Amino acid sequence: MPDRNRPVIVWFRDDLRLADNPALYAAAASGGPLVCIYVYDETAGRPLGGAAKWWLHGALASLDKDLAARGGQLLLLRGAADKWIEALARSIGAGGVFWNRRYDGDGRAADTRVKAALKAQNIAAESFNGSSLHEPWTVMNQSGAPFRIFTAYWRTALAKDAPSGPLPAPGKLPFHPMPPDPALPFVSLDTLALEPRTPDWAGGLRAAWQRTEEAARSHLETFLAQGLNGYASARDRPDKAGTSRLSPYLRFGQISVRQIWHAVRAADAAGKTASADCEKFLAELGWRDFSYSLLFHQPDLASRNVRSEFDAMPWRVDDSALHAWQRGMTGYPIVDAGMRELWATGWMHNRVRMIVASFLTKHLLLDWRHGEEWFWDTLVDADPASNAQNWQWVAGSGADAAPYFRIFNPVLQGEKFDPDGDYVRRWVPELAHLPPTVIHHPLADPKARYPKPIVDHGEARSRALEASKTLKKR
Repeated sequence: MPDRNRPVIVWFRDDLRLADNPALYAAAASGGPLVCIYVYDETAGRPLGGAAKWWLHGALASLDKDLAARGGQLLLLRGAADKWIEALARSIGAGGVFWNRRYDGDGRAADTRVKAALKAQNIAAESFNGSSLHEPWTVMNQSGAPFRIFTAYWRTALAKDAPSGPLPAPGKLPFHPMPPDPALPFVSLDTLALEPRTPDWAGGLRAAWQRTEEAARSHLETFLAQGLNGYASARDRPDKAGTSRLSPYLRFGQISVRQIWHAVRAADAAGKTASADCEKFLAELGWRDFSYSLLFHQPDLASRNVRSEFDAMPWRVDDSALHAWQRGMTGYPIVDAGMRELWATGWMHNRVRMIVASFLTKHLLLDWRHGEEWFWDTLVDADPASNAQNWQWVAGSGADAAPYFRIFNPVLQGEKFDPDGDYVRRWVPELAHLPPTVIHHPLADPKARYPKPIVDHGEARSRALEASKTLKKR
């Protein structure tokens, strides 16, 4: 433990919360006065997309406000974290630095460098699990290798001890007064320019979200009361409020996966909801852990096929089709509704994410990496593990992936999961006057100001199946 008379640093990253924050909890328990820091580092790892930057601005402002209520503040540095964390620690004579671990390759490498530099200066460096149910190296098969099939992974994870209970938010915190140091690149939040200015495209995002730890707790409470019961079936209905919408809060750590896990387990134990609904929702948290296991063992998950045979996939190059997909102008209502919801709110219903991803990779035969990159820029919950894993899963190139010949019919998908057309009416208003019987059919109303389908479903399906023969030959 560090010297109680020396200040300690809490290095926040994707854990922008006070409750159930192991690094903050341990730092407070050390007895030393705290220095809370966030380093905006674009030198290591993948730069955030526009929507994620917008969310980060609000999350940092919220955390700073919560710390201020306890007499402190969140300091911001800009630059290489592995340089400035060690420089800050030396500047204030810190006894230790505490942080929660991350699992991407660049992040792990930077953390290793920071830990080595601190220890060389005789400064304690302690890291914790603040973002997963089970860390990637703890759930392995009998041969000691990572799982490639989710059901086997999850069965093994469930057989382990349950995740520990969430830690409380600290009440009072001692803070170290920070003297100015011109050698350190402290910046204001506005200086980071994370929010769009000209043009300001974030109006829809602001209307849809509150980027605070309090809002995360509120979403969880609402979901437990109104959404968990019936989740197993309602989760596939984009026209209903059947999902938790917790993903961006999890992405930036404004709520922890352990908080969610134990809240759902408590609801199940109290008999407030069907156990099948609870288990289905908890499996979604397991899928998130599974994605991070894949990222841990394949750091280039967002750029390299998990299944190498997909390196021979004859992807097309069609900028016009890609642009139509991005704008929600494909001529398929359920696809276009999803893409417009994404652009307006920074979020898309999970079932529709699968539909639009299938359309891009199967109907348009465009490389899944185009879709992954677009989602990375436009999703407020763009996650380095889940985003890449989910795209590879739909494309067929990933671990435990859907077979390539599984090609969603977007018309049938719309009729099945948006039977009354309410979701399409909300996001494709030019079709709002159509009755449920025809709203999902392209060209149902030739007079509507809506594009013709950019590809025929039957022809696209045949083309995709023909392309898949290349993989079979390989």
